[in-house]
Amino acid sequence: MNPLQEIQQLLQTFQDGYTRRDLAQVDTFMELFASEVEVIGTNGLKPGVDEWYLTRETARELVQGDWEGWGDFRLDLDSVSIHSRSEVGWIAATATVTQIIGEENYASYLEYVKAYIDQPGLSAEQKLHNILRGGTNTVYELRRGEKFVWPLRFTAVVVRQPEGWKFAQMNFSFPTVYFPDVRFVDGN
Repeated sequence: MNPLQEIQQLLQTFQDGYTRRDLAQVDTFMELFASEVEVIGTNGLKPGVDEWYLTRETARELVQGDWEGWGDFRLDLDSVSIHSRSEVGWIAATATVTQIIGEENYASYLEYVKAYIDQPGLSAEQKLHNILRGGTNTVYELRRGEKFVWPLRFTAVVVRQPEGWKFAQMNFSFPTVYFPDVRFVDGN
């Protein structure tokens, strides 16, 4: 098997894990990752913060969280771009995450608001703006239907190790056409 086929097989094994989402197999699944790995999830903001994981052990949190409640993740394996040179390969692929979110999300959002109101360090105006934005988004999106299909970009770097190709770096990102959800204000 040539390197591109081997990397394609690694991606298929990765997809199979996300398709099955068998929590008893998370540790086995993590063997697809190099011992030194960096994984950036859609909520990754800064190294070591939120979903920007700097070790295989912490990246496990992302995988387990995804399997428990992220939705149906599907890589477009037919159009994936794979390149390699010697012991390193890089991957770019489109993907989707599909989730059914019903009217229970209204109640869920209200629970979030209750907790958010009590957060220290934010002005009443900041809190109100965030609550209004989230509330408007919730109403708008749920009126469009319960089936949510989000486009996703998936990129990764793989390295050849004695036992085969392993993920050394991975990034999940959502494209956006409006203002991004996260913004630095006043030097933050």
